[in-house]
Amino acid sequence: MVISLNPPERLSPVKGIRLATAAAGLRYRDRDDLVLVEICEQAQTAALFTANRFCAAPVVIARRHLAAAQPRYLLINAGNANAGLGEPGLDDAQVTCAALANAGGCRETEVLPFSTGVIGERLAVEKITSHCSSLVGKLQEDAWLPAAQAIMTTDTVCKGQSRQLQLDGKAVTITGIAKGAGMIRPDMATMLAFVATDLEVGPEQAVRLVREATQQSFHCITVDGDTSTNDACVLMATARSGARFSELSTPAMQEFTRALNSLFLSLAQAIVRDGEGVTKYICIRIEQAHSEKTARDIAFTIAHSPLVKTSAFASDPNWGRIVAAAGRAPGAALDMDRLSLYINGLAVIENGQPAPGYTEAAGSQAMQGEELELRLALGSGKATAQIWTTDLSHDYVRINAEYRT
Repeated sequence: MVISLNPPERLSPVKGIRLATAAAGLRYRDRDDLVLVEICEQAQTAALFTANRFCAAPVVIARRHLAAAQPRYLLINAGNANAGLGEPGLDDAQVTCAALANAGGCRETEVLPFSTGVIGERLAVEKITSHCSSLVGKLQEDAWLPAAQAIMTTDTVCKGQSRQLQLDGKAVTITGIAKGAGMIRPDMATMLAFVATDLEVGPEQAVRLVREATQQSFHCITVDGDTSTNDACVLMATARSGARFSELSTPAMQEFTRALNSLFLSLAQAIVRDGEGVTKYICIRIEQAHSEKTARDIAFTIAHSPLVKTSAFASDPNWGRIVAAAGRAPGAALDMDRLSLYINGLAVIENGQPAPGYTEAAGSQAMQGEELELRLALGSGKATAQIWTTDLSHDYVRINAEYRT
């Protein structure tokens, strides 16, 4: 990996949330791969799940349970996705929920299961259930960092963020962790993301906040265009800070929303920076589009082009590939005479023609850095969109070719 990505040194505890980890040996022999999150009573939890119709058993069960009750526990395992197994997979997810409910003294519907890892292999249920009691006994507030490490799969570093705020004179904390490096185009959130705040948030507000934050972050990233079977994003609001979202002054409410959105975006961008085999971190910015949907469609089409991604890997300013991808985007209807393209600020095309003074040498120099901005101005409107993605390298192929071996 070339892109610089530093793991967090510490993540701030959130009042009302406790965590614990264990080494269940589901796939990894030298690290923790099982996480328990305890959510206090009176907390409000909202979640988004994968848009993939081939969704994993824990997604099915988590949706059912969340519709029936507010969760007291999240049970998360890495190394096995528990996906593609039909009724046996659903039964396995339910068994883990029952074991945790028994250990934690709650109802099964108050446990949400989450899994990430290899698809199509039966979950070693006993390796999870045998740790439920000990996990409950180890719960502590200051275990966010071990939890971030335990949910990793092909990630090279753990991903976490914290924000400390003063809202109308009261201290409020937001902390979140995420995992993901490949199979990234979530269409709802990311591989797995868990964010908590001690602010009191109502049920409708929690759903709105997580949807809006996700739309501006996890919905704007892609590594390879693949939507996982297991994607989930959870927002937990514990109401332990003494501050209530609905009663905040307008400036304080705006400050909290900005901080939450910023934290979501930082986690999403960390996933892209840790993309499998990544050597280039790429921002694709579409400007002057007829609509935001058109801008997003064009940005994602460029981001998913293997030819664009391999050119980026080679630091080759092959602008024809970028324009060709834009031109085949759904509903693009581009006027090539108005289109302009910039690579890291360098004018490559202006009004449909090579920019005056542009040279391949200058384009190659602009492509050399670890971070690229491909900016396409369409000249047909005022809408914009930004998508973050990666290049496509030899290591991406190797990592995914060897994933199950």
